Amino acid sequence: MATLEIKDLVAHVETKDGIKQILKGASLTVNSGETHAIMGPNGSGKSTLAYTLAGHPKYIVDSGQVLLDGEDVLKMTPDERAKAGLFLAMQYPVEVPGVSMTNFLRTAKTEIDGKAPKLKTWTEELTESMKRLKMDPKFATRSVNEGFSGGEKKRAEVLQLELLRPKFAILDETDSGLDVDALRIVSEGVNRAKEANNFGILMVTHYTRILKYIKPDIVHVFSDGHFVKTGGPELADELEEQGYDQYLPAGSDSESALA
Repeated sequence: MATLEIKDLVAHVETKDGIKQILKGASLTVNSGETHAIMGPNGSGKSTLAYTLAGHPKYIVDSGQVLLDGEDVLKMTPDERAKAGLFLAMQYPVEVPGVSMTNFLRTAKTEIDGKAPKLKTWTEELTESMKRLKMDPKFATRSVNEGFSGGEKKRAEVLQLELLRPKFAILDETDSGLDVDALRIVSEGVNRAKEANNFGILMVTHYTRILKYIKPDIVHVFSDGHFVKTGGPELADELEEQGYDQYLPAGSDSESALA
């Protein structure tokens, strides 16, 4: 069993107006096979947490620890974190012109596994994964995310998740911009990958609709840079009914609710 431990994580960004503290002592432990839903108002730092774990250089860690099976993730470069078993599905996947999906995926797989997959086996696995995600086979030869719709980009993220088999998957608002059919297909892909590889999931979301497909074991409320409440799946229903106002810092003016 693998364990990801986030201990009192504090991080900031540098803006034109100076330093802005975003993470203010976030702590969380996730084990293999667990699905944690992270919910909270806009601007609370949920995506910052996701990108800080992945090693985005914009987010500067001031203090705290992130341990993956006891190893200090914060001392690793982003590619080393991926090799160690962290995977980030981005809210806004970037386009990479000139790099085909198939070359990108095979190169990533080679780096993570330390050896290239056999071409015939890899081609069969890629084809089957794309078929399950209802992706046109032609997407394999197209540049990464270039010209993809929002739903196609999210399917491509889940395709990576299926093929790269991490220890922990961080899903940053994977449900945003998806219609009902795409949400179901993407969710089924996440569930299928988890069932096959028993990885842990940190799922950042505003909405409960994805939780109907990807069932969380634990739901957390994240506000003002840290976790303020933890509960079971019923907590998500409470948030849908009541919104986030009760979890906001004193004096905050919120229109967020579940927006």
